[in-house]
Amino acid sequence: MRHLRSTGRFGRELIAFTAAAASAIAAMSFAASPAAAAPAKPAAAQAKPGDTCTAADLGTRHPYIKSTEVSPTITHFKGWYVTEGTTGTQTVTTSTQTTISVSVGLNGNVEGSFAVETLGKVGASLGLNVKVDYTSTSTESNAVTWNFSQPGYYGAYKGTKKVTGTYGSLNCNRVQQGDGSWALKWIEGPDGGNFTTYTTLEEGAVRCQDEVPAGSIMAKAQGLLDCGSAAAKAEHPAGAVAPTAKQKRDRLVQRPALTSGTSAEQPKATGRSARAALDCKAEVYKIAVPGKPLSWGAPLLADDGVRLRPSSIFSAHLDNWRLCNVTENNGVLEASLWNWGNGGCATIAEQNAATEQAVLQTAPCTEDDLQRFYIYRDVPGSSKIGVQNKYTGSMMGHDRYADGEFIRQYSSGRQDGTGTYTLIGV
Repeated sequence: MRHLRSTGRFGRELIAFTAAAASAIAAMSFAASPAAAAPAKPAAAQAKPGDTCTAADLGTRHPYIKSTEVSPTITHFKGWYVTEGTTGTQTVTTSTQTTISVSVGLNGNVEGSFAVETLGKVGASLGLNVKVDYTSTSTESNAVTWNFSQPGYYGAYKGTKKVTGTYGSLNCNRVQQGDGSWALKWIEGPDGGNFTTYTTLEEGAVRCQDEVPAGSIMAKAQGLLDCGSAAAKAEHPAGAVAPTAKQKRDRLVQRPALTSGTSAEQPKATGRSARAALDCKAEVYKIAVPGKPLSWGAPLLADDGVRLRPSSIFSAHLDNWRLCNVTENNGVLEASLWNWGNGGCATIAEQNAATEQAVLQTAPCTEDDLQRFYIYRDVPGSSKIGVQNKYTGSMMGHDRYADGEFIRQYSSGRQDGTGTYTLIGV
């Protein structure tokens, strides 16, 4: 194991292993030869695990829905008694029964194209119009205006279909075929999470004796009336009826606990109190734009970010990276990216983890999932890769090809192929 202590030590080591590393790099599947032509891929929005992808997709990801559950839910409710002579249109101020907030994955809020695409696929798979931006039923007006045509004991309500479930991530990566050849396929990525959304609110009023469709929002509201209770059968003056004990219990049960918004399947970032000892590969790489001279350049200043920079004798090794603590699972590499020039590891700052287009930075190396990256590879013989942050799930990319342009995280990656890079041995 190599322990990172000083840039100088690595400079001395590099001279010693350069000759051996050169031959090792040549043998690696990262060798910078042209990629084999890949078959045309299906539309990304319709991609499924096992479908064909192309090298341009290495820097992208798409959601697919693994499970869904739809349940009628009452968000606002009030028992209301209508007597002879008080029928007609009335406005009933209801009480909040259940609050449903739209959330996807890491931070709960719906930020970035990946979260929006996830909810869009939920609606399409179920044939429902669901909320695809962050919102909450608690922000909806809770007054119900209804024409009460007959006297009786009513439940005035607002309700919706609550939709919950889990999603996975589709990433493009090389897969070995049965005949030993390689191809690029959409595979299930290591990240995923949970989502919650809901349909448009429905409002109305229902009585105990009304016949309603089973499993409907109206039936859910009727159940809250506790129709067999004395409160339902007793005579009341017109107006609001105090909630029954059952209604109070149901309200407590249905009211959701506060959620952190963190996906159950997302790894948690760990503390940064101690510098990590990294086991780094001997090989040194540039992470470059395919076929062009600009590559990832680490910053000299801590508050700056990783940018596209030209390589020259003045680069001070800021364009040189090592893969450290490398593991591989189902063909996907996981590694820390250590920079030879400033001695730091590539990272997304913790305070920016949930921010779309947050800038990639470097920081002292620690055992932290914000500093771990999945690397998706083209078929052997090609050096093209896609890079994904382990904690945030976002892909690395850039807005435009220009000297000084930041490397940023994009929740779905860059769909124009600018999130595909080449890993070139130095």
